[in-house]
Amino acid sequence: MRYINTLKEGDTVIGTYLCKAKNLAQTKTGKNYENVTLSDKTGSLACKIWDPDSMGIGEFDVNDYVEVKGRITLFNGALQMSIDRACKADEGTYDPADYLPVSDKSIDGMYSDLLKLIDSIDSPYFRLLLENFFVNDKEFISVFKTHSAAKSIHHGFVGGLLEHTLSVALLCDYYCTRYPALNRDLLITAAICHDIGKVREISDFPQNDYTDEGQLIGHIVIGVEMIDEKLAQIKGFPAKRAGELKHCIIAHHGEFEYGSPKKPALIEALALSFADNTDAKIQSMTEIFEAAKTASEGVGKWTGYNRLFDSNLRPTD
Repeated sequence: MRYINTLKEGDTVIGTYLCKAKNLAQTKTGKNYENVTLSDKTGSLACKIWDPDSMGIGEFDVNDYVEVKGRITLFNGALQMSIDRACKADEGTYDPADYLPVSDKSIDGMYSDLLKLIDSIDSPYFRLLLENFFVNDKEFISVFKTHSAAKSIHHGFVGGLLEHTLSVALLCDYYCTRYPALNRDLLITAAICHDIGKVREISDFPQNDYTDEGQLIGHIVIGVEMIDEKLAQIKGFPAKRAGELKHCIIAHHGEFEYGSPKKPALIEALALSFADNTDAKIQSMTEIFEAAKTASEGVGKWTGYNRLFDSNLRPTD
């Protein structure tokens, strides 16, 4: 198969891809067409079916594997496919592993590093809380290791939640070496737990979309609920520390406009919000540059205005 990140303007493509989105639209003249998003493990591609009633277009739905034939064009600086033929692929004609974006880092290696951080916690209460999630809860571990951290913005791939969590925790660990005022046990515990609610906010692959619980409640509140469930199993856990930990998680988005129910009131909550924002923004920009490099076959080119960063972006050579 031709991976999406190898496609170029002018290519004729025959292959199987995962349908991530599909909706009916109309041209200015009232003619029906379909917007389709196809994906594989290397990325996603916007597509158009200009004649959905054509004999060459079969029935398929979101999350189906679809055999397509089409042509790659360039529109507004981005590649897209004009689909001429499409039908649902038969089971056994594709390998699902080709269609799931996966971290380029070792998942087992990252998890081992996370466990080392847990082992470094001095507080027996915080360490037991972390172990109840990341050592003893086999169902949670299985989901956490392969989950994404987002639907699309950053770390939206298998292992993304683990990769983001480890990066944030390591940044916080570094902060502790520079700023003695930080309570390391509290900060590292909060960093490791800050996004655990995403295992219920976002569905597993291949859907990787918001669940009803995620839409209605969100990962911050879900995460605090999950922590409360584990805290109830630990006799004598200090109420003061439990409140501080939950505050760090509730405030980790830093600002109300970023969806944070509370702004940081503790220095550890402030440090966590900075670490979370740093990793999310740098990974987001990295992914933007990778996508732009694929589309333009080069680096050093301006990518155009980006709403997330409110700026025109350009990678360094």
